[in-house]
Amino acid sequence: MIYQRSSALFAAAEKVIPGGVNSPVRAFKGVGGTPIFVKSAKGAYLYDEDGHRLIDFINSWGPMILGHAYEPVITAIKERAEKGTSFGMPTELETQIASLAIAMVPNIDKIRFVNSGTEACMSAIRLARGFTKRDKIIKFAGCYHGHSDSFLIQAGSGASTFGSPNSPGVTQGTAKDTLLAPYNNLAAVADLFAANPQQIAAIIVEPVAGNMGCVPPLPGFLEGLRELCSQQGALLIFDEVMTGFRLAAGGVQERLSIAADIVCFGKVIGGGLPVGAFAAREEIMNYLAPVGPVYQAGTLSGNPLAMAAGLAMLTALHEDSDVFNRIDQKTAYLHEGMATVLQKTGLPHTINRLGSMISVHFDETPVIDFETAKKGDNERFKAFFHGMLQEGIYIAPSAYETWFITDALTYEDLDKTVEAVAKVTKVLK
Repeated sequence: MIYQRSSALFAAAEKVIPGGVNSPVRAFKGVGGTPIFVKSAKGAYLYDEDGHRLIDFINSWGPMILGHAYEPVITAIKERAEKGTSFGMPTELETQIASLAIAMVPNIDKIRFVNSGTEACMSAIRLARGFTKRDKIIKFAGCYHGHSDSFLIQAGSGASTFGSPNSPGVTQGTAKDTLLAPYNNLAAVADLFAANPQQIAAIIVEPVAGNMGCVPPLPGFLEGLRELCSQQGALLIFDEVMTGFRLAAGGVQERLSIAADIVCFGKVIGGGLPVGAFAAREEIMNYLAPVGPVYQAGTLSGNPLAMAAGLAMLTALHEDSDVFNRIDQKTAYLHEGMATVLQKTGLPHTINRLGSMISVHFDETPVIDFETAKKGDNERFKAFFHGMLQEGIYIAPSAYETWFITDALTYEDLDKTVEAVAKVTKVLK
C-alpha cells in the first residue's frame, strides 16, 4: 500500500504538534514507519487519507464496541448539538445516564462524570486518600491508569513503547507514595501492606490488564486483593476504563463476581466522545465536594454532547442482552483461527484473551505480568504489524496493547484476518 497522503500529513503535523501526534502511541515509534491518517470510519472499517479500507482492531482503543459511526449515537449527538454544545450548568441528560450506569453496574450508588479515564483514575485516588485519611497507594507494574503523576511508574503501554516507564517531571515526593507490585502476584501485595501498616489508602488495578497486551487475572488474584483491602482498611479501585461496559454490562465486577470499592470508567461510557467517570457506594461518593471535603471539578464535565453519546451507547448495550455473548464468540473464533495458523507455522507465540480483548505475543512464555510481556519478540511484532497493515488489517501499533473486538465485525472479516495472519507469519518464519 502507498501512504503518500498520510506521510505528507504527518510531516505537516510534526511542525506544529510534538512528535506529530496528540497521543504518543499513535506515532508508530513502537513499530517504525509513518502513522496512518484516518479520513473516516464506518462499522468495522477505517478509511485512510490514501483511500485504503482497513479492518479495525483497535476501535479508538476500545469505545467503538458497536462499530464506528453507530447510528443511534450519531443521531443523539446531532440532535443534542442543535440545542447547544455546552452550558456549564446541570442538564437532565446527566441524571439519565447516571441512573442507567448505576442500574447496569453492581456495587455503585453514585457516579461522577469527568472528561477522560485519566481524570477518573486521578480523582478516584484523591477520593480514596481523603476517605481513608492515608497517603500511599499500590499499583501494578505494566498497568496504565492515565498520565497523572502518581501513575507514571512502570506504567506499561505507551510508556513502555517509548522506553520511559518513569517519566521525567514526576517528583520523588509523589513517587514515594506509589508502591509497586507485579501483576498477578498476591504475595508481593501482602508484603507491601506488612511493610506499610495503616498507610495504604488503596490498591488500583486493571482487573483485566490491557496495557501490556491483554493479561487476565490469575485465579484468586482479584479475590485476594479484595480480601487484603477488607482486612487492611484500604479501598480496592478497579480501573475499568477499558473493561467497563465491554466485558459485561456491569464490567469485570459482574463478569468475575468481585466487588470493588471505587470503579473508574471511560471509553465505552462516552460512546466515542471524551468521557470518564468514577463511582462508588454512597458513603464514599459523599466525600466529594460540594457535599464533602474532597475537591474535584471540571468545566466541561457532563458535557451534553458527551452525555448524549454515552446515553445512546449504554442504552443500546442495556437493551441488547446478547451483545456481549456475540462479541465474545467472535473473539473466540478469531483466537482459534490465529492459534491454528501460528501452530502450523511453528512461530513461538502466546495468545491471551478474556471476553472481547485479545493480544498476540511472540514468545511461548505464558504472559501473566509485565516482565513476561516484555519477553515477546518485539522485532517480530514490528514485522507482523506492517505485514498485517499491508493486508488491510489495522492492529495496535505496539506490542503492549490489547486488540478490541467490535460487534460490527463480520465472520468474513475475521476469516480475512486469519488469512492475513497465515500469509504474514509464513513470511516471518
